[in-house]
This record gives sequence, structure tokens and C-alpha cells, in this order.
Amino acid sequence: HPNIKATHRTTIEVTKDNYLTGRGDCILGIDADKSLKDMKEFLDQNKKREIKVDLVVENLVESIKGYLDPRLTFLDEKDIVIRKSSYICDRTLMIHASKSAAEINRKIIRKLREGKEMTLRISVI
Repeated sequence: HPNIKATHRTTIEVTKDNYLTGRGDCILGIDADKSLKDMKEFLDQNKKREIKVDLVVENLVESIKGYLDPRLTFLDEKDIVIRKSSYICDRTLMIHASKSAAEINRKIIRKLREGKEMTLRISVI
């Protein structure tokens, strides 16, 4: 989407919304086919663990490591948020993330602006 900025310094977001305004500076993906609630069983089973999220766009991969805090609920039906901070809400996938939107490879961001598809691969470390 041409409105992808990826300039936020503390978060990354992917949403099921099919639109993106210029204010969404942490959003890397829209029109997602999964939400946190869809992955709740897997995520609940791995609380207190470190995870890795790979952002895959064509032949490019960006890896982000973070922590599944036991207080995370994974209840949001629309958004997935990766946070460098320790802030927790229903939208939070992981905290203490190793990267924010501003730190993602700009080649990936260019491809996302061109409308290329992104896949999130979540694995336990």
C-alpha cells in the first residue's frame, strides 16, 4: 500500500483492515487473513517463551525476536502488534521486540508500498 511509512520507533502492526491512512506509521500490512485471536491456542501454549517473527516479502526476510509475556491475552480480532516496550493489551503479540517499524529493511518497505504480499512466520526459539 502506498501509505506504508514504517517510521514508528517502538511498534510494528499488521491489521485485518483493508485500508491505511497516512497516520498509521507503524503499520506494515493490511488486509491480513489472521488475527491474534486466530492464533491464540498456539500463543497461549508458548507463553513465557521467546519467539521469532519472520516478515517474508518475496525473497526478503526480516527477523524480529521478542517475548510472550504470561499476561498477554491474544484476544484482538483485527490487529497484531509487536512492541519494543513492555506495554500489554489485547492487540499485543509480543513485547521487548528486537525491532520496530523504523528498523525494518527499506527494501521490504518499498516492496510493501508496491503492493507485494507479506507473510508472517511465527516460531518459538
